[in-house]
Amino acid sequence: MIPEPLPPKPPELRSLLSPLVKHGVDFVMVGGMAGLSHGSSYPSYALDIVYARDRGNIERLVEALQEIGVRLRGAPADFPFLLDPKTIENGSNFTFITPHGDFDILGHADGMPRYEELRSGASVREILGFDIRVASIEHLIAMKRAANRPKDQVAVAEYIGLAKLERAAEAGG
Repeated sequence: MIPEPLPPKPPELRSLLSPLVKHGVDFVMVGGMAGLSHGSSYPSYALDIVYARDRGNIERLVEALQEIGVRLRGAPADFPFLLDPKTIENGSNFTFITPHGDFDILGHADGMPRYEELRSGASVREILGFDIRVASIEHLIAMKRAANRPKDQVAVAEYIGLAKLERAAEAGG
């Protein structure tokens, strides 16, 4: 009898966030983990971040990725991937597997505003003792709408409800 595959497990956030913070990477958390920080009830099995594309930040990001021990997700183990600033600059979005779970870095995502606007609209939240910029619920809704996968369509409905709750809380009601 073939055993059933294990369900995916959430990433170990502390092990992924710590090197990013330590190396001073400028990033905003997006995706399901950002949704969870806004109160979403949907599980997430990857940490997704959008990163600033300037050379200094990319150099710091590469240092953090090397410390984390990333490998390209879906690529053969012997795939010749050189993790350096030039590779990240020449690309944009990378999906990784790490010893701590799946980790995706995005230079751009559909539905996302320019990085500066995403960053300025983000809130800083304490996550496992780290101050992390988390995309606004409105930006998350726009990105989920643009992705438009069935799971994103379900999330959009929940995120719209969460946005109403956030606005009511800000208004004092």
